[in-house]
Amino acid sequence: MIKNDSWIAQMAAEGMISPFAPQQVRMLDDVPVISYGLSSFGYDVRLSPAEFRIFRHIPGTVVDPKHFNPDNLVPTQLHSDKHGDYFILPAHSYGLGVALERLEIPDYITVICMGKSTYARCGIIANVTPGEACWRGHLTLEFSNSSSADCRIYANEGVVQLLFLEGNPCEVTYATRRGKYQDQSERVTLARV
Repeated sequence: MIKNDSWIAQMAAEGMISPFAPQQVRMLDDVPVISYGLSSFGYDVRLSPAEFRIFRHIPGTVVDPKHFNPDNLVPTQLHSDKHGDYFILPAHSYGLGVALERLEIPDYITVICMGKSTYARCGIIANVTPGEACWRGHLTLEFSNSSSADCRIYANEGVVQLLFLEGNPCEVTYATRRGKYQDQSERVTLARV
């Protein structure tokens, strides 16, 4: 069953989402923002301004998830103007960011991370990422720019929506099996095996 706003708010008060916005935020200091916070059946997390990395091609190399070369990811600059803080994801490229909010998922919940329609309409595709039972940390977020134009991705604003799905508690949680992405900090976490 998908969990609703009152359940999400109650669980956030118990530490599941931090920091937590108890309603949709669409304006900050009289500036429109891409919405974030609690919605009817989900929670829109923000992109952290801490870090954003873009894949680059290194001639003669192949990206290998078993032997990931961090040189394939280049940190990109955080820009600011009257519209807010943002990173630029070049046309036809792929980038990694991190959620501003820290999550602590209960043992009977799986979280699905979905792209926001505002970005989808600009050609930005957010990879669907799960947050498993008892996972903790800041989600590393994956974005593909499928358009032929560079695109802004705003920091401190909504970037993906989380949907919370309830099931019976599992026998082996992400924590008990010592998942390799447990306790991610507010930095981009590279591929691990």
